[in-house]
Amino acid sequence: MMRVPTPPLHVAVALDGAGWHPAAWREPGSRPAELFSARYWADLALEAGRGLLDFITFEDSLRLQSADRAQPDERTDQVRGRLDAVLTAARVAPLTRSVGLIPAVTVTHTEPFHISKAIATLDYVSTGRAGLRVQVSARHDEAAHFGRRSFPPARPGDPGDPAAPQLVSDLLEEAGDYVEVIRRLWDSWEDDAEIRDATTGRFVDRHKLHYIGFEGRWFSVKGPSITPRPPQGQPVVTALAHGSAAYRLVGRAADVGYVTPQDAGQARGIVAGIRSAQAAAGRAAETVHVFGDLLVFLDGDAARAADRKARLDDLAGGEHVSDALAFTGTPAQLADLLQDWQRAGLSGFRLRPAAIPDDLAHITRGLVPELQERGAFRRAYEAATLRGLLGLPRPANRYAPA
Repeated sequence: MMRVPTPPLHVAVALDGAGWHPAAWREPGSRPAELFSARYWADLALEAGRGLLDFITFEDSLRLQSADRAQPDERTDQVRGRLDAVLTAARVAPLTRSVGLIPAVTVTHTEPFHISKAIATLDYVSTGRAGLRVQVSARHDEAAHFGRRSFPPARPGDPGDPAAPQLVSDLLEEAGDYVEVIRRLWDSWEDDAEIRDATTGRFVDRHKLHYIGFEGRWFSVKGPSITPRPPQGQPVVTALAHGSAAYRLVGRAADVGYVTPQDAGQARGIVAGIRSAQAAAGRAAETVHVFGDLLVFLDGDAARAADRKARLDDLAGGEHVSDALAFTGTPAQLADLLQDWQRAGLSGFRLRPAAIPDDLAHITRGLVPELQERGAFRRAYEAATLRGLLGLPRPANRYAPA
């Protein structure tokens, strides 16, 4: 019986400060003095591009980083503060050529009109390599920055999210409407709405700009956008999904969902849940990628990788706990795990380098060549846009005549 070849993997990296381990900034070569410089982020993006990665994500939040997931802390021995993710992506976009750029955006307290034009602008600046990661916030301290809504404060000692499940479910439903609004705004200009004819004095065809007329529980948006339709038509929408309510958001609204299984069996069940949500949203025929998130400590020798993790944990005062599986080992061992989980239904992976630059370099210069030798990863960029890299078609404009 002929064996069906496995499709090549998609590989992305999630960038956050000096790395995802809270003590990463204390590693040799971590460049802590440059975390708020454009050059630092440009160097990381260029390294990702040299590794032919699909895209990079930029973490962001409306609060300072905290060792306590439920509330702020008073620690001064860990990185605190970050640059705006959308603006950082826009700054490094002209310096890169092929890698996709996906900033995180907290949609709970921002307006979809503003974000739609910010991401459309990023798509223009990057010539078709933009996306966004939609995230919600149920935190009392973040809501207090804006004064327009309030959430219950965290209970002392309460692990995990302080919000009630119904509140989180509502916020994710709101995020689904948010994505619908920005997608409509991206389509509110037809592709050929701009005439730019100096001879006749016609710059735009007003009949090809459309009101979107969205009316929902959380938003009422008339449109059209003030930014022409992005080069990709629709930049790539992504979301991190923990649990069934978030699976519904991915199934309804996203092009890529990030998930955090602990093993291949759990990955298989999560993929099934997202596919069910996708079908319920009427999108069964569309491509929706499911990427596994992994925190990675990599080295050419597995023992050295374990030693580095132990040293970082000691510096942080305890073992770092992540929502994603923490992988410690060699690039070849990681490649084995990725291919095992791919067989469980995942189409790609978003890797979180525990410490930059070490783990990022082991991804681009160790893991990528290993996957290439196995025929499991590209040897050159095969498309000029992020949608093209991910095998997503450029969608037709919903408002243009058929």
